[in-house]
Amino acid sequence: MGRHGRGRSAARDEAIQGTNDSSIVSKCSTAALGYIHDGFLQYFVTKRCRRAPLIHWGYYVRARAVDHCVQEFLRQSQGHPRRQILSFGAGFDSLYFRLKAVGLLSCTVVYEVDFPSVTSRKAALIKGTKDLAMVVGGVGRGESGAMSFAVEDYKLLGVDLSDLSKLEQALKEAGLDPEFPTMLLAEVVLTYMEISRSDALIQWAAQHFSCAQFVVYEQMHPEDPFGHIMQQHFSRLNSVLHTLAQYPNCEAQRRRFLQRGWAKCSVIDMNEFYASFITEDERQRVQALEPFDEYEEWHLKCSHYFILAASKGEELAWSPLISKMPAFSADDPPRVAGSISASVCSIAGLRRYGHHSVLIKPHVVLTTGGFGEQGGRHCRLRDFHVLIRHEDNWRVRSVKMEKSGNTWGGRLFHTVTCVSGSQALAVGGRMSPTNADLGILWLRFPESMTASDPDCVVVELVSPQPAEDLALSRWRHTTTEVMCQGQKYLFIYGGRSAVQPVLGDWYFLHLEEFSCRRIPVGGPVPEGRHSHSACSWDGGALIAGGLGAAGEPLNSVLFLRPTGSGFQWQGVETHPPFIPRYSHTAHVHDGKLLLVGGVWLHSESVPGVTVIDLTTGFSLDYQIDTVSLKWPLMLYNHSSVFLPDKSELLLIGGGGNCFSFGTHLNLHPVCLGLSNILTSQ
Repeated sequence: MGRHGRGRSAARDEAIQGTNDSSIVSKCSTAALGYIHDGFLQYFVTKRCRRAPLIHWGYYVRARAVDHCVQEFLRQSQGHPRRQILSFGAGFDSLYFRLKAVGLLSCTVVYEVDFPSVTSRKAALIKGTKDLAMVVGGVGRGESGAMSFAVEDYKLLGVDLSDLSKLEQALKEAGLDPEFPTMLLAEVVLTYMEISRSDALIQWAAQHFSCAQFVVYEQMHPEDPFGHIMQQHFSRLNSVLHTLAQYPNCEAQRRRFLQRGWAKCSVIDMNEFYASFITEDERQRVQALEPFDEYEEWHLKCSHYFILAASKGEELAWSPLISKMPAFSADDPPRVAGSISASVCSIAGLRRYGHHSVLIKPHVVLTTGGFGEQGGRHCRLRDFHVLIRHEDNWRVRSVKMEKSGNTWGGRLFHTVTCVSGSQALAVGGRMSPTNADLGILWLRFPESMTASDPDCVVVELVSPQPAEDLALSRWRHTTTEVMCQGQKYLFIYGGRSAVQPVLGDWYFLHLEEFSCRRIPVGGPVPEGRHSHSACSWDGGALIAGGLGAAGEPLNSVLFLRPTGSGFQWQGVETHPPFIPRYSHTAHVHDGKLLLVGGVWLHSESVPGVTVIDLTTGFSLDYQIDTVSLKWPLMLYNHSSVFLPDKSELLLIGGGGNCFSFGTHLNLHPVCLGLSNILTSQ
């Protein structure tokens, strides 16, 4: 979409206008896959390109939010002799054509404003495309002053939004009447303008129109790790987001409009819109369109974009944006008890996400798989890393894999469980959301490993005999060692598969016989989930958080408690309830459950470490002080290893691939000292 602002360089104006060309290609790809129904976008694209699923989801929810506001405006103003839609920075948007084609523009005139070069190109496309010309009812009037194209119900104006006198004059000449109900629309437009100019535009609109609704879609939350990545992306495009510092969140944006003459204003982020206005049937339809597994990036991106509706005038007094998402409520607010300092471990080669790390011996950590950086490119990683600690330093050891049977293949979102001093069991994972038949591998390594040993550690990969029908084509699950009647089992729980977006089943794998056994499990069956955490405790398993079937994070703590004949599910009450999250890691130490990082939707802060006393249920939140890291620490899709003798957490990897904003990975492992917080409760 075209963007506006006086006094900028021509190169920057060109870069900002270029966002229109990129945006329309993404919209066209979204429509081609069936997310949205729009047969007109194809006429505004010279070269079509299929985008990634996450981009499709982002443009889908954006289109649904804007369309919802437009439909509500048309409904509220129904019966009025004339209505107006004024779209700022409209670019090659097809709103007019979609509304006209389905007969929704009765008594309505659509005005679009953008850079003259953009509107001239759009006018030429309309005149030269039979289907577009048919919708508008002819070739329209040619360019005259600011007018690039005009028919009775559609006016295309090339004018600078920051020059309010010229804008007002051009709109007046085009026939816009400020006394009629008017919807003003700005999709990622105001943020590209200097703040003083965009504020002036908001105030001008409030003063100019007697009955109007102003709808805005753009970015927010610049200061958290994902916000830094987002800003870097737009800076690289020479398209700085000006409004973020002064208006960083929904409340600041709401005050912005109220202080500039608008009577009412409601703002919600796109997670709230998706939960409140997209039906369950529609969500299932969208999820079935193509394989999707970028939940963290999806929720984070939605939390950094908002839809706003400000209004004035009695006819448009009702807001179209009332959030229906269940609010996280607790008797007490989360207790932020303090901060934890983070220190960098200068270890190369561990920039990745979707991997797994496990403590295989004291001070020896094995990291496997994931997606990350290798040889200067981003790819699925087939190598292993062994970290060995000597005094206060970590050393990376190269790994030579000896293969017997199946190969590793570079799996993501798998689990690795250390079952003895010389072997671990890798379970499940995926290559892609449609390729997850990866099964089980034994990882066998030397009995002793020290920092003074030769550089290469040999890990043998052994493909065992099938453990009956384990349904191991899953990922984002957990595997936990439990005890039943003196026998060791691997409890395999939850996750997702290529067929089921959320799994709620479980299996008990007998580790000596390597076969599944049916063990009675009593109590209420918990909600299915993936991307949760699981820890061994008192012979059973603690399950915390995760992403549920409704696509929203959970905040339950469940204990699979051993009984005389099997196991029993029981809930663990926490006070206050911890904030729902997923894609975190967890550890148990001295009767305390540590939840590390993750993604949540109910708070503007970033998840740090939550400590839950399993005896009292008392929970405390601690923020992570990342000042010394010099890069945004992303604590999702990471792995963590707890070192009990040091009361330290080693955080390895983390990040994701946003597609829109690029692959972003934590630069180095990070060490958190927890001795103070573990003794303070």
